[in-house]
Formats: sequence, structure tokens, C-alpha cells
Amino acid sequence: MDFCIPCNPYFPTPAMFAVLAVRLRDILTYYPSPADTITAELAGLLGLQPQTMAMGNGSTELITWIDHLLVKESLAVPIPTFGRWTDQPMETGKRVDMFQLPEADGFRLDPEAFVSFVRSRGSRVAVICNPNNPDGGLLSRRAVISMMDALADLDLVVIDESFLEFADAEAYPSVVDEAVLRPNVIVLRSLGKNFGLHGVRFGYLVANPALAGQIRARLPKWNLNSFAEVIVFMLKRYQPEYAQSLRMLSRDRQEMTAQLANLPGLTVYPSQGNFVFVKLPEGADGAQVRDRLLAEHGVLVRECGNKLGSSSRFMRLVVRSQPDVRRLLTGLSTVLYGTAWYAPQPSLDHQPSYALEQQPSYALDERSSYAQAPQPALHPADPLQATQDDYGPYAAQQAAPAAYLQPQAQPMAELTPAAYTPAGQMPPYQAPLPQPAPAFHAASQVQQPQPTGAYARLRAMQEALRQPAWPGAGSEPAQTAEQPSGGGRMTVYAPNPASAGADSSSMDDTLIYMPTVVTDSAPDPAPASAPARPAPEPLDSEAPSGGGALRRYPRPAAYRQADGVS
Repeated sequence: MDFCIPCNPYFPTPAMFAVLAVRLRDILTYYPSPADTITAELAGLLGLQPQTMAMGNGSTELITWIDHLLVKESLAVPIPTFGRWTDQPMETGKRVDMFQLPEADGFRLDPEAFVSFVRSRGSRVAVICNPNNPDGGLLSRRAVISMMDALADLDLVVIDESFLEFADAEAYPSVVDEAVLRPNVIVLRSLGKNFGLHGVRFGYLVANPALAGQIRARLPKWNLNSFAEVIVFMLKRYQPEYAQSLRMLSRDRQEMTAQLANLPGLTVYPSQGNFVFVKLPEGADGAQVRDRLLAEHGVLVRECGNKLGSSSRFMRLVVRSQPDVRRLLTGLSTVLYGTAWYAPQPSLDHQPSYALEQQPSYALDERSSYAQAPQPALHPADPLQATQDDYGPYAAQQAAPAAYLQPQAQPMAELTPAAYTPAGQMPPYQAPLPQPAPAFHAASQVQQPQPTGAYARLRAMQEALRQPAWPGAGSEPAQTAEQPSGGGRMTVYAPNPASAGADSSSMDDTLIYMPTVVTDSAPDPAPASAPARPAPEPLDSEAPSGGGALRRYPRPAAYRQADGVS
């Protein structure tokens, strides 16, 4: 989840991306139109004259040409700010006079103090970003005009309005109309930042015709690509969607700022851009927080330790929609405090739809009452009507049944999850206590079933072989054999086949008793070579054939048929 690169999450619309996809082959195959054609189309859309404009391959290209053509000696700029305004002049050997914005005053630019700084340093060019990047501080239109009047004797004054489209503090905060009347003022704008299409690379400047023409004459013939041309020509059709995206982003910025301010020790600075500038709590290292957010939560943030006038404790967080912000807040809460307790609960407009479908009549009654309730204006120039607010949490909170409203979180006594489990979260897992083993008594032991059939007869034969047996009822003497030691005989009594016929049906079909012939005479001397033992004949009946040794029964009939044996 990218909270690093400033973007507009609501524009371009999916329909615009679909048009680009359909026209992709033509866009990549043919040359774009000349820059004058694209500039004329954009000038007509903005209500400006084409000769007062110059379009570049991103605002960085225009900054580069401004430095090469118009910055002769020195440049003054407040810091922290956009890095190209400090890096580009230093790369070409210019002196850069940096005016530190006071952190104690929320990085607010004091126009009078900045003008005094420019005079004291003797700077010949002055630059301000309005809103400033990375803190989002905004000067009013009147303050900017007063500063331009005070610096009218400088070689150049640049007002970078790359993020001004996201500002809603004034109905018309831009000074473009003033720039075309002054000989030393340039206003810089960035369509890539407004639309979040940084890869397309297109920006423009507005100045009086002589100044704009001086820049335009140095630009390459085809410095604008075909993607930029197609989007510029599509803007006229999608102006309502673009205006709506700015209102939605303004609402998201207000909600995100309020939620970030609830994190203990986190300082949140007011912003008029599509980003929020924050200072981490005491002791937190921005680089470590950034790395852990990315590795553990998949969230990318802009740590500002490499910005002049800032430090590693500062971060710039891009404004995104509420589902994305909840992921950011969960990561920040976990990394900074070791618990996700400070992350906000999901609002009902992002809950599954079945929560409202279970009680449709109640939800409809509440929704109708919300539609009649007045809502605060989110954009002074074009207030967002309450009946059109289908994105914020207000409608969902009003339409939610009482059973689904999230409980209010109570303050924690400590910051460790083991010490306190807030409402709405599951308690930590606890293993069940071990249960004592049950006592066993001889009287309550379960009697094991006695074996029957072939297994019973096998056990009887084993017992008979271990102990001397004597003739008894139901038994008859078997054949006698010499003991291996050669001294005496041992008489073995095996079960009577007649008496075993009663349970012969339970005998395992894989075992059978085979007769064994044992003679009463002494064994003959061993021959030189023992004759081969004949294979047992297959039996037609599975009934016992009498007492004797236990043999493995030949393979069942089904297997023998499969092998071709009948």
C-alpha cells in the first residue's frame, strides 16, 4: 500500500483507463501532436491564452529550464520544500539561500519574514511552494500577492502551485491571473500530481507572454508524449468527475488527519495538499518505522530524513481512502506502541452488506432521517450535498442499527496488549489447564473380548507348545516327534477337528491348518543334498483339515483368477 507517492485515488476514472486501453495501440504507434496543439487545447480548458503558457515533460523539466535561463546568481527558498528547488540550482553552481520554516509555528511561512530574509541575503530569485511540500502549508491568495508586490524588483519570483488543486481553504487561491500581468512572475502547475499520473510526465507554467515565450522557445519539438495528449483532450469530457474526486479527497484528508491525531505522541500538521505531514513520538526513528511498516504490514511511507530542514522523525503520508488508512493506522499503532489498539474500528460502510440486510426496514428509516440532516460543507467553492455523500462514514453511521455500532474505546492503563484487552478485540489465547488423569480400578476395567476361530486355535497351539499338555476331553493325541535334543519324546495335543467345526465359519480365510506327518522313529541321517520341498497343493475347502503346524494359505481365488490361475 503506497502512502509515499502523492496521487489522486479517484481520478482518472475507470472509464478513462478503459479508453486509454482501447487506444493503446494508436498511442504507442504514432507521434504525438506538436506541443502547440496540446497547449492550445489545455489553454481553452483553463480559460487562458496559449501564448501565456509553456508545457513540459513534467514540472521538473520546466524547473530545469527556469534554472538554466532565468536564475543567474542566487535563489532563496523556504525549507523543507520540494527537493528540486534546492538541488537543481546547486547542481549548476548557483547560491541557494535557505529560509528555515519554524517547527514551533507548524512550519507556517511568514511572508514578511521571508521578504526580509531575501533582502538581507541579496537573493535575485525567490521561490515558494503553495501549498508547500512536504507539510502542506498554504498561504492565502492575498498574502501571495502582497509578497509578489514586495519582491517586484527581483529577477524572478516563482510560485509553485503543483498541489493547489487539492486546497479547499479558499474558493480561488491561485495567482495565475496575476502572473500574466507581471514581468517577473511564473506560476508552475503539475497535471501529473493533480491526476496522480506521475509516469505520464506533464506539467505547465503560466507567465506573461514574453517570459513564457522565452521558456517555450527552448523546449524540444516533441517534449510531450502521446499519453499526455490523450489525457488533455479527455479532460473536457470528464470535468465533473475530476471536481468530484477533489471533493472526495478533501473529505478523506479531514478524516485521516483526525485519525492520525488520536495516536499518542504523534504530531499532525494541518495540510492543504493531498498528503499529511507528521512528527513521530519522542525516541522513534523514522527509518526504522518506515522499514517495519513495509516489511510487517506492506505499507510504504515517505520518511523525510533526507529533506533539507527536516529530520528522520518526520513523515509525509499521502491521503487515501478509509480502508487504506485503517491499514496504515494499524501498522503505525503496532510499530510505535506494540498494539493495534489505537487503530480505528472499521466503519459500517465498509462492513459486509448482510449487516444492513438483516434489518432493512430499520436501516431505511434511519437513512431517510440522515438525508434530511444538514451536513458541513467540505468544499467552500462547491459544497458537497448531503444527499450525494455516498462515500463517507456519516451515512453508514446514521443508517447502522444500534446492534452494529462500534463501542467507544476506553483509555488504556498501559500500552501492552497483555495488560488490557479493549472492546471489540478478542482476548489473548490461553491454553486450557491440564486435567488430572482418571483413576483406574480393577473392578471397573473393561473385559477384553476373547478371540475365536483360527486365532483361538493358534493361541491354543502356542500354549500347548510352551507347556506339557495331558489328554483330556475333546482332544486326541497328535503324532509324536523326537525333540531336537534327541532325548525322549514330547506328545502334543491339538484341538479335535470335529469339535472345531462349530466355529469354523469364523476362521480367517487367509489362515488354515495343514496336516503335518510326524513319525515315531528316530530321524535318518541327513542326505548329502536335501530334496526340494514340494509346494503345497491349493485347497478346495477352507475348513480345517486337522491338527498340525500353521501355514500361510495360498492366494485367494479372486487373485488367482487375475493371475490366470484357475
